[in-house]
Amino acid sequence: MFEALPDGDLIDVMGEATRDESTAIAQRLAAVAELFVRRSGELSGAQWSCADGCDAVAAEVSAAQNISHARAVGQVQFACALWHRLPTVAKVFVSGLIDFRMVSTIISRTQNVDAAVLPELDDAIARHCPKWMKLSGPKLRDRVDLWVAKFDPAGVRVPPKVNDNRYVDIDAASAGIASISGYLRAADGAALHQRLDALAATVCANDPRTKEQRRADATGPLARGEAQLACQCGSVDCPAKAERAAANAAVIHVLAEQSTLDGSSDKPGYLPGFGILPAESVRELASTAHLKPVQVPTDATPDPGYRPTAKTVDFIRWRDLTCRWPGCDRPVDSCDVDHTVPYPAGLTHPSDLKHYCRIHHLIKTFNSGPGGWTDQQMPDGTIILIAPTGHTYVTEAHGAAMFPTLAQSTGELPLPTLDEPSPYRGVMMPKRKQTREQDRRDRINQERRQRTELIAEEERQRQAWLADNYQPPPF
Repeated sequence: MFEALPDGDLIDVMGEATRDESTAIAQRLAAVAELFVRRSGELSGAQWSCADGCDAVAAEVSAAQNISHARAVGQVQFACALWHRLPTVAKVFVSGLIDFRMVSTIISRTQNVDAAVLPELDDAIARHCPKWMKLSGPKLRDRVDLWVAKFDPAGVRVPPKVNDNRYVDIDAASAGIASISGYLRAADGAALHQRLDALAATVCANDPRTKEQRRADATGPLARGEAQLACQCGSVDCPAKAERAAANAAVIHVLAEQSTLDGSSDKPGYLPGFGILPAESVRELASTAHLKPVQVPTDATPDPGYRPTAKTVDFIRWRDLTCRWPGCDRPVDSCDVDHTVPYPAGLTHPSDLKHYCRIHHLIKTFNSGPGGWTDQQMPDGTIILIAPTGHTYVTEAHGAAMFPTLAQSTGELPLPTLDEPSPYRGVMMPKRKQTREQDRRDRINQERRQRTELIAEEERQRQAWLADNYQPPPF
């Protein structure tokens, strides 16, 4: 693209692209903040709903940008904090003089500042922040905190307690591989470390794996409650060979084609939550697994009643794999089965059933009809979602996209006659115990109290030191 440009022009392109990137992000966030303002009137009564106004706007944002609902909610809150609480900093951002990293730090470190002094702080930071672009992350944080302390000492953020940051994440890394990260209590970490070492040592000396590989493989027996790691020496008379406790085994589900199992194809399988699984891994698992074919419904007869049968649920969960809302990857295990055409007008049949996560199910159910969201379902499971603005989003079932057998038509259904939605349906929306704003204010008030107590304790210690060490000057 730039082969003919001299080095100096390449540097100019980089600089201009960086400024353009900041401007584009600022404009996108400005559009999100404006959409939230425009929706605030019609959604003002939804603040106590589980799917509140922020969720409703995030549903539009996630569909337009093809991102998850959680990311969209974060973007709505970020955009409103930037353009409504820090408008002067926002103008500097849209000019391209500062980048997203700096804006993120400024928003994070000023969350607890009292609204009465925020305009002055906004102006002060906006004047100085372009000079901070070369600062490292910690230095940038300290510089913002310094200005916060000048205007509102109680608004300086309090570091979270280390013990409160415990977590364990297990995510997909690459084909057939997962990654683990997290923070544990020290005692639990030591116990886990020793347990993995102990399991890794239950194989014979001829096992070909390194100790690190055996420790990684030991997480499987540990999760299944087994007492021994299966040895891979290949010897029929391996001294470490033992029967594993099948009764305590964990159950995992893998989707694969029959041709992969019988070796006539190397098409990968799919492990829900972790992505594709290489064919050799599928065949290795299948050698000791219980195999159950997924049956594609061919009968147009619907299931009786509102709840689908186990056979129907089994098919649509493998066809969908995730929530069908654009950009949402929540697995079907934590999703609701939704009638595209509401029951009883809509039939309990795979051609009218799909998965929505709870928040998108609520948004579709309580914000449908004229002026809201509407969706249509094709016999192959394709969903056509129409937003309140008239924008159309088409989503293909994830399982059907990877395994065409699951994309077969399950039959055309007769067109139903729908009644007008009840004007009182909103009363059925599940309610929050506190609004999102109340949760935010409680967090801020708690952190401001902590900061005030820290300031008071520092002053107490200073006065105590003065009392012990003060000597009057000689006269």
